[in-house]
Amino acid sequence: MGRRTVGAKAIRLVLEGVVATALVLAGAAPAWAAKPGGGGGGGSSTPTGTDVGYPQCGSSLPARPAFGIVGLTGGLANDLNPCFGPTSSYPSYTSSELYWAVASSVGGTSQPKASLYVNTGDPGNVYNGAVISDWPTSGSTPYGSCTTTTVTLRSGTYTVGANSDACAWQFGYNKAAQDATWLTSAATAINSQAPPVTVASTAASYPWWLDVETANTWQSATTMNVADLQGMIAGLQSAGATTVGAYSTASQWKTITGGTSPASGSLYRIPVWIPGARNLSGAESNCSQASFTSGTVAVTQWFSRPYDSDYAC
Repeated sequence: MGRRTVGAKAIRLVLEGVVATALVLAGAAPAWAAKPGGGGGGGSSTPTGTDVGYPQCGSSLPARPAFGIVGLTGGLANDLNPCFGPTSSYPSYTSSELYWAVASSVGGTSQPKASLYVNTGDPGNVYNGAVISDWPTSGSTPYGSCTTTTVTLRSGTYTVGANSDACAWQFGYNKAAQDATWLTSAATAINSQAPPVTVASTAASYPWWLDVETANTWQSATTMNVADLQGMIAGLQSAGATTVGAYSTASQWKTITGGTSPASGSLYRIPVWIPGARNLSGAESNCSQASFTSGTVAVTQWFSRPYDSDYAC
């Protein structure tokens, strides 16, 4: 999906918080890949949506999708999609993917005209021998206090946040708070250019999708990953968001979280967006899949060119 497209797109993965050790990996991804064609579903009369993200920066986007889902982040939980809003690379609101979703979508489905998706991950305090610079060192969380510890690497000894459920929750919360700030900044920059359509700037104005895929970095301890995702939900809700769901597959969700039950707290029964179909009929059929969170299957995705397409269940 601009955001993710599982198994269908090449995904850039840069080491969380460590610019100097950026990595490029290939993988599937919803929340960071290309999206579907037009609102007509490739010739079908069924209204369909499109999701886009940083891989589509500078591309011509569908003129009249039923709805648009836009990747706010650029492949990682801590980087910004350079064409989400106006930037030095894409200075005009006409190149903004956020503006495209708000201004071009025509509606006609159960989904709002514009939604957002964000990448997620749980790198821990050290990854590939380097300290994660934005891993938290403090915070009061539902798992207790995020505290510090010391780690010794080849490059020296460092004081870092602990590899704990508490620090993982705080990391997720911090990333979500940053996402909400990026949204406000992007919308403000768009609106300052006086476009024909005004873009809402608050987190409450959009549904949010957490792109949860194994292509990003996760801990082997699933309790930390669950805490991280719970922190993201809490951070978005604190910013005003009222609808937060998950983009994933059942197998990836199980690998990352260990599965969802009532004991999973805020992850239990959140709506899901399921990828994997090859055509519109397959996407429609996937609406009847069992939800990996026990929540509503709200959207399904199928692979199409030049963008992935989405069906509102």
